Amino acid sequence: MSSKNLIILSSPFLFEILKEIEENLNFKIDHYKDQESYLKDFLELKNYLVISDKTNNIKNCKTLSTPNKIDKILEQINIWFLSNKFSNQSHIKIGNYFLNLNSRQIIKDNNKLNLTEKETELILFIVENEFVTLKELQREVWKHTSELETHTVETHIYRLRKKFLEKFKEDEFIKHDKRGYHLN
Repeated sequence: MSSKNLIILSSPFLFEILKEIEENLNFKIDHYKDQESYLKDFLELKNYLVISDKTNNIKNCKTLSTPNKIDKILEQINIWFLSNKFSNQSHIKIGNYFLNLNSRQIIKDNNKLNLTEKETELILFIVENEFVTLKELQREVWKHTSELETHTVETHIYRLRKKFLEKFKEDEFIKHDKRGYHLN
């Protein structure tokens, strides 16, 4: 069973054509006559694409220009699936926040905070390791040697906490205790 799902809205002819060759495709195909019937089922889908005659403000919804050859349609569908995969991999959920790796923004409740490349690396490193020491951050994120005495990490964390406080009224995003730095 494929993990990719193609949903076709309001186009029974396209559905019938693709359904005939579905065993040769790398995605599952479903057809819905209208948006309301589709909305009941789509919440459980992770990797999906919707093709409709109009976008209707549906996430991952695309329209096809017609008429078109079937090989061009399949090529376009595969490109859209790849694009969705890339987009989905670039968003990381961190508690109540979403980190967009492409735009280097962290988002909460439609508020967006722009991050520097180093701030993004810092957050990602803490997410991947859960608890990290000052020395680990210096060595892995800043590439400093252990004998170098610097307050770079503390300064960056201080500034990042300040940005979170100003944008999100959150002063506990990055915490520190005896185990090291971690995200709240």
